[in-house]
Amino acid sequence: MTSPSAPQFVIVMGISGSGKTTVAEGLAEHLGWTYVEGDDLHPAANVEKMRNGIPLTDEDRWPWLRKIGEWIDEHEGEGKSAVITCSALKRTYRDLLREGRPGVTFCHVDVSREELERRLAERKGHYMPASLLQSQLDTLEELSEDEPGVIVESTGGQEPVLREVLKALNLDAEGSAT
Repeated sequence: MTSPSAPQFVIVMGISGSGKTTVAEGLAEHLGWTYVEGDDLHPAANVEKMRNGIPLTDEDRWPWLRKIGEWIDEHEGEGKSAVITCSALKRTYRDLLREGRPGVTFCHVDVSREELERRLAERKGHYMPASLLQSQLDTLEELSEDEPGVIVESTGGQEPVLREVLKALNLDAEGSAT
């Protein structure tokens, strides 16, 4: 991680239904950091495609990823650390998000296909239909050892997951690297 005085950004990544939002909200609350739901930064055309069961292409995702990067840059300029949700399914997407941003690290929330199917079937009010699960699984490139971050299994409840993330990323309760 970067020095305690430099803003830090944890991008909570993973497949739709993995628990990114739950982990990110808990992490932001625990650390006292700003939180943004990356889905809220999607262009309207992307949301409409997903709502209609059409998988996004790289061309659809690049403007969204750049917008997330701009959001990070703005908050870094203000000296604010933050937690952001973003599927960040491919290495190239994560590379774009990290480019020129040494304070960015990833928390890959992993969960079994069966659990994803269960969660997506129960989820209400989200534009991402369960029918796009296979597309996301096909696109996913797991976080590599040479990428900054941690992979956590999200089936043990929020508190154990948060403890694991905080420990793995060397973050203390005040939100600085220990």
